[in-house]
Parts: sequence; C-alpha cells; structure tokens
Amino acid sequence: MQVLITGGAGFIGSHLVDSLLADGHSVTVIDDLSTGRLENLAGCIDNPCLNFIEDSILNKDVFKSLPTNFDIIFHLAAAVGVKYILDNPLASIRTNVHGSENVFSYAHEHKIKILLTSTSEVYGKLEREMLSEDDDRVLGSTSISRWSYSCAKALDEFIAFAYFRTYEVPVIITRLFNTCGPRQVGRYGMVIPRFIRQALRDEPITVYGDGNQIRSFTYVGDTVRALRLLADNENCVGEVFNIGGNEPVSIADLAAQVKQQTKSLSEIKFVSYESAYGKSFEDMKKRVPNIAKIKQFTGFEPRFGLNQILDNTIMHIKEEMNVSAKFE
Repeated sequence: MQVLITGGAGFIGSHLVDSLLADGHSVTVIDDLSTGRLENLAGCIDNPCLNFIEDSILNKDVFKSLPTNFDIIFHLAAAVGVKYILDNPLASIRTNVHGSENVFSYAHEHKIKILLTSTSEVYGKLEREMLSEDDDRVLGSTSISRWSYSCAKALDEFIAFAYFRTYEVPVIITRLFNTCGPRQVGRYGMVIPRFIRQALRDEPITVYGDGNQIRSFTYVGDTVRALRLLADNENCVGEVFNIGGNEPVSIADLAAQVKQQTKSLSEIKFVSYESAYGKSFEDMKKRVPNIAKIKQFTGFEPRFGLNQILDNTIMHIKEEMNVSAKFE
C-alpha cells in the first residue's frame, strides 16, 4: 500500500509511520518540522520504503511534485498544543485551515481516500458525562484565543464533509482525546510529559487551575491502531469517530500518580491559569469520550491503562534525559 502522511515527523505521525513500515507499506511523509522532530523518525529514516519531504502543507507546489497513486492520506499536520496555539494564533489558523484545504484539494484531484485527525477540542466547554460524536459544540468568546483552535479544527471537519458530499471524496474524521506516550514533548502544553520531566528532576509538579478538571488519556499505540482500523474499513467513510481512553482522572490525581510512579520528591504546586497562560484563558471541566461508535464499527477498545501509559512514558523520558546529560 502507498501511504501519504502529513505531519509524519510529529509525535503521533511518527508512530504511525513506524507501524505502517513494519507491515511493509511504502510511506511518504510531509512535515515542516515546526513542531515535529526528525529524531522521531531516526529508527526508520534510512528505510528505502520511506520518503521524507521537509516542507509545509501551506506550499501548494509540494503537492505538484507528489506521486498520484496513494491509497490513502493520513492528514495529521496541524498546529497543536494549547501553549503553541496561544503563542502563534495566526500561524495556527493558517496551517489548520489553508493547509487542510490544500490537502483535500490534492485528495480530490487524484481520488484518494483521506483520514483527517481532528480533536476533542471541537466540543469546546460542553459539559457532559461523556462526549459523543453528534453532540453540540459550546465555545467561549472569539476574544479568547483558546477557542480559535477548536473553530479551525471544526472548519477542517466541515471542509472534509464538503469534499465528501460535493465530490464524493472518501473521508474519515477522527477526534483524538489526549493522546500521549513516548516522543511527546511538554513544551506545547502537553501535561503528561511536562509532569514527568518535573518529577524526574524533583522540581515542583505544576498543576494549572484547581486540578479538578477531568481528562481521559489515550496511549499513542492505541491511537495508531484505531487510525489504521478505521482506514481499512470502508463502512467508516463519511463518518466521525472519537478515539480515546476509558479511564478518566483529575489532573490533580494525575500529578499524584506521576509523583508516585517516578518515586519523586517533588511537591505538587497549583498555579493559576492566568499565571500559566495569561488573562482571559478558559478551560473545560470535563472531557471524556464516548467510544461506543468506534467499537461498533471496528471493535476497537483501548489496551493500555493509565499506569502502563505512565510507565512507558517515564521510561522513554528517562532515556532521553540520560542521553541529554551525556552531552552536557
């Protein structure tokens, strides 16, 4: 199978690349390395079945040079992370909207199936026990930059449905809920790698807000497996699917669990949202997926619980920190 992955040097994208190459598929990656890292592909960069292109999906010319025989496009390229979105609001919107339009236009021109990775952020601050694919969206004021990401990714979904309904481009939309694991970095606001690095250094583990906000975390291996199950199932075309874990936890309890599993001496310190992100920041109290639909269509269920997610990520970050220390 011939596969194109946008954002393939990113955290999730690189794991998807590994999985596809391991099964003998040929993979082309487009990534501008703005948030992705070439080291994420270090284990496969010399694989003759991998073609890596360092470029942006905003560059229409890059698509002109691509082959036209891809069986599927996994569209993962996006501006990601709360902190990155707040620090780069205009660039984020351009990438997530104009870039996606370029990808969908290419898919339409060459009649290629496309799987879009959207986000649980599209639900906004809707308060439900679990969030389902057909739920309404509840957003804050346009003056709050946080919601621009939600709106941009929702527009991606509208673009996908428009191409599906207008041109019959086979599209599948996925909404990811807090994917985590090895290779994820904390500098863009991702909470688990940030907590683990703080804990391993015996620094204060900084919890933003009161820590009572509830999240559900998904191991990257589970996310990749879900993406591939959906891509291989023709019944999933034209549908939206949540991909997430089934073990909700408060952020305060997550910090305590990280401290315990790292055997850290860190204190857990609560920091106001204003101190962390500036004024007028909003967050959602609870964000937990209903994954009944993806289970119905593909049989998918998460295999990794929070303990194992943290153990695997702690081990990986320890190795990274040890390597860094050798070069200091």
